[in-house]
Amino acid sequence: MTQQLTTIDPSRNSQDSRERRHPSIAEKIQAMGENRIGALLLLIATVVAILWANLSHETYDALWETQLTVGVGDITLDFTLHALVNDALMAIFFFTVGLEVRREFAIGELTSWSRALVPVVAAIAGLVVPAVIFLLIANGTGQEHAWGVVISTDTAFLVGALAIIGPRASGRLRVFLLALAVVDDIGALSIIALFYTESFTPLPLIVAALGLVGVYFTRYVPRGRGPIYATLSIIVWLAFLASGVHPTLAGVAIALLVPVYRPNRRDVEHALELARTFRQSPNSEYARQAANSLRESISINERLQSAYAPYVAYVILPLFALANAGVVVSPDILAAAMTSPLTWAIVAGLVVGKFLGVYGSVALLRVFRIGDLGPGLTLDRLAGGAALCGIGFTISLFIVDLAIDDDLAQNEARVGVLLASVIAFILAAIIFRVSDVRHPEDEAGMTLARPVDPKRDHVWGPVDAPLTIVEYGDYQCPFCSKASGAIEEVVRELNGRLRYVWRHAPLERVHPNAVADAEAVEAAALQGKRTEFAKSLFADQDHQMPSDILRRAEELGLDVDKFERDLRSPEVTARVRDDMLDAEAMDITSVPTFFINGQRHTGPYDAQSLVRALLATAPDEAAAQPAEPEPEDAEEH
Repeated sequence: MTQQLTTIDPSRNSQDSRERRHPSIAEKIQAMGENRIGALLLLIATVVAILWANLSHETYDALWETQLTVGVGDITLDFTLHALVNDALMAIFFFTVGLEVRREFAIGELTSWSRALVPVVAAIAGLVVPAVIFLLIANGTGQEHAWGVVISTDTAFLVGALAIIGPRASGRLRVFLLALAVVDDIGALSIIALFYTESFTPLPLIVAALGLVGVYFTRYVPRGRGPIYATLSIIVWLAFLASGVHPTLAGVAIALLVPVYRPNRRDVEHALELARTFRQSPNSEYARQAANSLRESISINERLQSAYAPYVAYVILPLFALANAGVVVSPDILAAAMTSPLTWAIVAGLVVGKFLGVYGSVALLRVFRIGDLGPGLTLDRLAGGAALCGIGFTISLFIVDLAIDDDLAQNEARVGVLLASVIAFILAAIIFRVSDVRHPEDEAGMTLARPVDPKRDHVWGPVDAPLTIVEYGDYQCPFCSKASGAIEEVVRELNGRLRYVWRHAPLERVHPNAVADAEAVEAAALQGKRTEFAKSLFADQDHQMPSDILRRAEELGLDVDKFERDLRSPEVTARVRDDMLDAEAMDITSVPTFFINGQRHTGPYDAQSLVRALLATAPDEAAAQPAEPEPEDAEEH
């Protein structure tokens, strides 16, 4: 049997037609993505603030010192417009940071201790080393207490800059840097609370604590939780403000109590049933029930992240930059900054300290084989990521305003923050370009990034067999289904000399249920039914909705309750995501993709072609010797 299997991308024709016509400006902007657009707006706002402050410093100061009064009756709050941005709007920014922190610890990258250890250690070193370098240089200037300016990485700029200048297939580096930034943010916010709170009144914090208890228990209210969350959040924010603790920390405290969970398959299926009911009998009541059911199937943490992210990226952070980046750069101020120990302490702390702290700690952990980074994270790419961590824009400028009272010193510090951010960006761009030159695009993915690990991988055949096939596939792909028959023929012909490994590479844009299928197979594997579940998916690729997945689990005799719990577990999610990140790192854009004895196979995928490729690349003569056949009930490990 000879059959060449290839993957056809149904979006190719439409994509080609789009490429033939010149894209509009709106399409170009949309193609940039939220991270790049947010970083661009942040940069534009910074430039506008600097130009405005230098061309008309009086109007710049006058605008941000505008007095605002908010209140009811005799209860009023007086703010400047600058304080409103820094105390109120930035509380929303830190709220979204807190939501991300909560999600990463609950179902994200920080759920696995071995995976979390490396970015956690790197983040801590990235907080400590810059502060030490700052104190060594700023000693004797009278501004030693401003060491907090150099501790934090700007998450928004970090992600945006990585999207602009990052290396090819930077998915795993992005996950690592986000995990690092989450811990970095926790440390920075804690330092703000402990070291940069001017006055402290404990009594309002009792009110804040009660409000936070209310936030926690609101999750048990059956409906109408939104107004309750909003009311309690305002109360907690006001209590923090009255206590003297910086009110932005209220945003983090609230976010850490907002529940996060993976969607429950039964809830999703119930929502789909209501949507079908509405389609058959459209009326406002069914519409409301369907909309509420769909919304409730997603955790409020993720709903709030998606709801607030555009406002934070497109409005709040640019406004913050506009309000805080107005550095007067007259010749006198620039001359003072260039000779100021404070300026160079900040530059050294952010550029040198962050790089040494992050890169040095990761390198040491790798030397001592502590923790897990995942394949594709080479030291040169980590060096570029460590350099990017020197961009300390948002929180650095925020702490400048809190820690330094003298106007001249504030300008010197802001010049240092801006200069350090520019240097860090350029340094990272250079490192990434050198990394791409060292790893040419035509070599990407030709070698299996992660060796077969019998303790981790699902292995079909003897685990010590001399011949190996690793397939990256997708359970909704019809060609993967056909390839499974070819693989079975190869296994029979090689008679115990082959080990076969399947890894997940779901094409989400083409096959909407592929990720759910992969997670379902991993959940079934926890009950010893991986092979059976995978075969059932291949046997009926037209029925892979949540109800179909649960039906299959029941038909195969699985403990359905445990199966559903495992579907939502971080272990299952992380396993599938790891395979997907491996596929991205090796530039796998079509399935099935085979690796024969560790090298990418580019020829036909029929059984005889695979056998010839296996024998031609056999590691030694032992490959030609038959191994002892395994018992029939031990085909998978």
